[in-house]
Amino acid sequence: MSYSKTVQVGESFWGSRSTVIDVNSIKSILAILLIGVIGPCMFIVQPAYVQGLVEYMSYTDEQAGLITSAEMFGVALTAITSNFVFNRFNWRIQLIVFLVIASLGNVFSLMMQDASSLMIMRFITGLGSGGVMVFSFTMMGITRRSDRNLGYMLVAILSYGAIGLLAMPTALSWVGMEGILVFFSVFCFSGLFFIKYLPCSHQAHEASEEKTKYYSRLTKFLTLCGVLVYNVAIGLVWVYMFLLGVEAGIPEQTVANGLTVSQFCGVLGAFMAVLFESRYGRQLPLTIGILGGGAGIGLLLGSPPALTFIIGVCIFNGLWNLTVPYLMAFLADFDSKGQVVNTGVSLQFVGYAIGPALAAAVFETGGYDLINGIAIVLFILSMLLLYPGLRKQSLIK
Repeated sequence: MSYSKTVQVGESFWGSRSTVIDVNSIKSILAILLIGVIGPCMFIVQPAYVQGLVEYMSYTDEQAGLITSAEMFGVALTAITSNFVFNRFNWRIQLIVFLVIASLGNVFSLMMQDASSLMIMRFITGLGSGGVMVFSFTMMGITRRSDRNLGYMLVAILSYGAIGLLAMPTALSWVGMEGILVFFSVFCFSGLFFIKYLPCSHQAHEASEEKTKYYSRLTKFLTLCGVLVYNVAIGLVWVYMFLLGVEAGIPEQTVANGLTVSQFCGVLGAFMAVLFESRYGRQLPLTIGILGGGAGIGLLLGSPPALTFIIGVCIFNGLWNLTVPYLMAFLADFDSKGQVVNTGVSLQFVGYAIGPALAAAVFETGGYDLINGIAIVLFILSMLLLYPGLRKQSLIK
């Protein structure tokens, strides 16, 4: 859905649900881009963050995994519940609340003395971050050239992640985890200065033909299961990526450099999705992205040398970010009201939460090889679950 009417920015900082702005203005798009980076500011550098919890705060690998999982469960909970309250209240006010929760959550995390307390606080922080993520994707989705603008937002997020992963080892040695949490808090708070450029509501109503009749309930169910399984696999391997490299005997900075390069590969993957769009359909790009991502993880089995590690994470990250736009577009075509894609976005965050928890649960049994082996199986399973819907959609088109 797009909104093309040209209207000036709302009359006040708070605005109201009747306030209409030019969401396609440069100021609004740049504000949404910033909010889009703030939401996942911890998740996108999660491997280095987990390394900091282990090395600088003396938590075990399992505790670090559970702490990050708790935060992602907070993100997932907000993503799910927002579907019920999203359009009932002023978007700006809701976003202010979420930004404040995320900012204060990072500050109060400094005061937590044990893993259990920190898990609770990171869960609360995740509630705020999840709301910021949901709003950023929705707001960018109502711009006139939403496909292009969403691609730019993904590139901005990945560029932040690349810089963050490169700088994290040095930053940790200089300011420790305390300094990192202060940065997260200030970054979240900075979003408040751009609220007045953001929309207060959808500003338009959809009136398009329902597409749901083309898909059976079983097809939709299998598709959404495939989305969940795929994102569980992503969360499973991403959380320990930094520690895996260090465990293989690769120097920390080399691991950080490799993850940084992989983020730029992610930028390339996102650009490829924008460049090719639907030229080759969705089945081929998703098959390459999902199964190819599993092959990239296969290179990380055992104790890979530095070059193999870097190649593996680059393949994984590049194809992960190629897959996301196609997967969201695939879900959006299921119904014109956006119910399936909204559910899919929620399941994406649920998968990101389940993945680290599952990784922490099986770590003692088989270490990183077992984690990566499970992820490879899940990649294959997700593709099998997505296939019926992809096949049906190709026949309809």
